[in-house]
Amino acid sequence: MAEAYIVAAARTAGGKRKGALSAVHPADLGAVVIDALVDRARVDPSAIDDVILGCVTQGGEQAFAFGRNVVLASSLPQSVPAVTIDRQCGSSQQALHFAAQAVMSGTQDLVIAAGVESMTRVPMGSNYLLHARAGVGEGPWPKTIQQRYGVEEFSQFHGAQAIADKYGFTREEMDAFALESHRRAAAAITSGAFANEIVPIDTENGPFMQDEGVRAGSSMEALASLKTLRDGGTITAGNASQMTDGASGVLVANEAAIKRHGLTPLARVVNLTVTAGDPVIMLEEPIPATKRALERSGLKLEDIDLFEVNEAFASIPMAWLKMLGADSAKLNVNGGAIALGHPLGASGTRLMTTMIYALRTNGRRYGLQTMCEGGGIANVTIIEMV
Repeated sequence: MAEAYIVAAARTAGGKRKGALSAVHPADLGAVVIDALVDRARVDPSAIDDVILGCVTQGGEQAFAFGRNVVLASSLPQSVPAVTIDRQCGSSQQALHFAAQAVMSGTQDLVIAAGVESMTRVPMGSNYLLHARAGVGEGPWPKTIQQRYGVEEFSQFHGAQAIADKYGFTREEMDAFALESHRRAAAAITSGAFANEIVPIDTENGPFMQDEGVRAGSSMEALASLKTLRDGGTITAGNASQMTDGASGVLVANEAAIKRHGLTPLARVVNLTVTAGDPVIMLEEPIPATKRALERSGLKLEDIDLFEVNEAFASIPMAWLKMLGADSAKLNVNGGAIALGHPLGASGTRLMTTMIYALRTNGRRYGLQTMCEGGGIANVTIIEMV
């Protein structure tokens, strides 16, 4: 079977909800990233076999064959197809998995995996909440599921709090983790660590090129002043990811495409893993998924140089660190979603892009990325720099 290589990676800076990117149509956000991937790889746009686009809230401006609309808004010819997929927060990481599987099988040679989410223009959950308010349908969970699991709905907020309680994380410990995420992200901005991965977006206020949610001057006192999401809980807006607008993507190729188009690989895909578990606690699945990915790849935890574990809530990577015994100094070295934001469907390839550039800058070899996802699913991707 052929190998899969990432030959280009790019992302927009993260825009705060109702912030710098709020006036940009999500299809245009995605188009900018797709154009950047083609430009960076210096490949003929007509050579792209497919575009696989992750998006969670597929409604409004992110509806009606959204992936196809991103292609039509880009410089790619209309002959390039596209598809939109939803694996919740891991949507664009799964897009990468599908793209890698396509080029490894030889059915396609050059595929873009990307993700877009405008949480300003298409609010989270609006694709089902608007139906509920209009009295249309029963909602996503039929009574068969509700009865099976003894719940009326599945909530990521409940899952994050349940994990914090299960592992005994205090409010102060999670706030300290959040503060470190902001510190690392601010240091990365100051050092120019993101300069090569970010694609500028033209806005009415000029080019947007810096992650908007990073709070360089935050403090434990400021985080302690925030209200918890529920009475008696420990999860707050400060130790959870930020609602964000953004796009990201990678260009995936096999050896045949690399030779044909004279491409220079950035990284080789070593392992693709996806697992599923308890949909109620929901966000704990990266732990067993990581164990399986390491076992299947033949690598040990200590072989991995950098980890990207999505900071949907501080309790998620904290539980992952505790159960895996991983080195926290290798985790989210340039900050995570608590500081940089979590544009849902775009987060998967955003984390991959950031990890690739961090590995390259630090001269490291292996990187492992994992995401907790709605429904109790988790993706894991291991790459090797080349």
